Amino acid sequence: MRVDNEMKLEFLSKSQNESFARSVVAAFAAQLDPTIEEISEIKTAVSEAVTNCIIHGYEYEQGYVTIICRIIDNMVEIEISDKGKGIEDIEMARQPLYTSKPELERSGMGFTVMETFMDEVSILSEPGKGTTIIMRKNFKKD
Repeated sequence: MRVDNEMKLEFLSKSQNESFARSVVAAFAAQLDPTIEEISEIKTAVSEAVTNCIIHGYEYEQGYVTIICRIIDNMVEIEISDKGKGIEDIEMARQPLYTSKPELERSGMGFTVMETFMDEVSILSEPGKGTTIIMRKNFKKD
């Protein structure tokens, strides 16, 4: 697997950084000449993953969210991670409408949205150590 380009971004787990993160990832992915719809899908998936890090990973604590993006051939790989509390049951967390924070009126659709808009979503998590979400999106070749 040859990486054609790569970038790394790290920021405090503050909700106001979510829009910054999605814009940076969209700008990086733009080198693959995606459609406006594809950019919108990437931005939405990134928003969901970053929001999960902030709301669920760190809860009421402050930490860092790290994003690593890679261009590999005609694909963008987006790795978003935190060093927060981790996910106890990944399969349950992936279920549509499941939320561990019903008091915050969360919809429980974050992973479903990511899986809908991206070609591949992997979740690696260890309770007490954090979570990493790896999303991949392929683009058509000319």
